[in-house]
Order: sequence, then structure tokens, then C-alpha cells
Amino acid sequence: MGSSPRTVEEIFKDFSSRRDGIVRALTQDVDEFYALCDPDKDNLCLYGHSNESWEVTLPAEEVPPELPEPALGINFARDGMNRRDWLSLVAVHSDSWLLSVAFYLGARLNRNERKRLFSLINDLPTVFEVVTERKPIKDKPTVDSGSKSRGSTKRSNDGQVKSIPKLADDQGYEEEDDEHSETLCGTCGGNYNGDEFWIGCDICERWYHGKCVKITPAKAESIKQYKCPSCSMKRGRP
Repeated sequence: MGSSPRTVEEIFKDFSSRRDGIVRALTQDVDEFYALCDPDKDNLCLYGHSNESWEVTLPAEEVPPELPEPALGINFARDGMNRRDWLSLVAVHSDSWLLSVAFYLGARLNRNERKRLFSLINDLPTVFEVVTERKPIKDKPTVDSGSKSRGSTKRSNDGQVKSIPKLADDQGYEEEDDEHSETLCGTCGGNYNGDEFWIGCDICERWYHGKCVKITPAKAESIKQYKCPSCSMKRGRP
């Protein structure tokens, strides 16, 4: 990697080019990308290259690799999820990879240079925002207009199922309002949509699309304490 980017501008250009390639794969070339991610194949990765191209292929064999590797095995989940949700999940992992590559290349930058680099990166929409067509947030929700407007389902500690209506004044939710003002699904990474059913885990307090954790509104009514799949696998936790 003798000719790797070194300056802030060079690293940002590398980031932008790799990002453009991935965005193209998940939007313009999505049918081709979908077809290449055959679940019957080995673990596949989505790469964005510095010439703005993209590639679905096996991970590099050398250890350690020349650059950080993308998420491994994105093809295995293709047929087990809604297509849009799967693309959103790949987008989230791609954003993480792009940042890791930029940080890897910028490890020798000083503090001010790193700050400038990530300020430039933060001015671009994420791949996830592009793929999901997420609109920029004009006004950040306040305590009074945050998660309480979601109309979602949440359980209290006494096991009672509660619907969180618009501008409800339930005690104990003040901190959650700020925390969930930009809620993302803990499974697919999709952002909140008021037209969909959501359910909150009573243990980790993360929120999930009902469809992602296979919980319907009717089923939620009979659950005294909901544990998400991740918390259910952690034994010994209350």
C-alpha cells in the first residue's frame, strides 16, 4: 500500500469514491447486486473501490488484510429478509466499513486533521440514508415531541402493556424521549416509521420493528415482559 492516501483531502477523496461505488450497487445497480449475492455461495463481501466501482467477492486471504474487511457473508441473509430491509442492513454495515477504512488511513493524522476529515465525512449523507431515502431532520424533537409521538408499544416494569400516544405524559419516559428521538431498529437498522408496529425490549430498551422480531400487535398484548432475541440469549440476566 505504498501509494495509500495520506492527507485529509486524499483520504476524503478515497472515502467518497468508495462510498459512491457502494451507493451505486445498492441503488442504480441493485438488481445486479442482488443477483450476485446468492446465499448458496461462500461468504461474500461488498467492496467499494477508490475508482468509484463496486464488487461482490470473497474476502482477501492475506492476514492481516491490506485494509479492514467489509461485513462477511452479506449474501446469507438475502432470502430471509424483506429485500428493502436487507439492502438497509447491508448499507449500515457498509457505512461502518467506510468509516473503518478512513480511520485506518487517517491513523497517522493529528487531532485537528482527524477532526477535519470526519467533519467532511459527516457532511455527506450515509449510505443508509441514501438507500432508505431518509429525509434530513429539520428540527430535532424535544422532550415533548420525541418518542411519545411514535404510537408504539412499550411495557412498564409491572408488566402492563402501554401504548405511547402522541404527547402522552407517562412518568419515567422523559429520558427515553431524547434517547429515541432518532430511533433505529435493533435488527435491520431501519429508522422509525409511524405506519409500522414497533416493540421495545424491557431489558436493553432497544426498539425493533415488530416484523423483524416476529411480534404482532396482538401477540404483544399477551407479553408481560418482552425480551429481544439478543437479551433472550444472555443467560442469567434479569
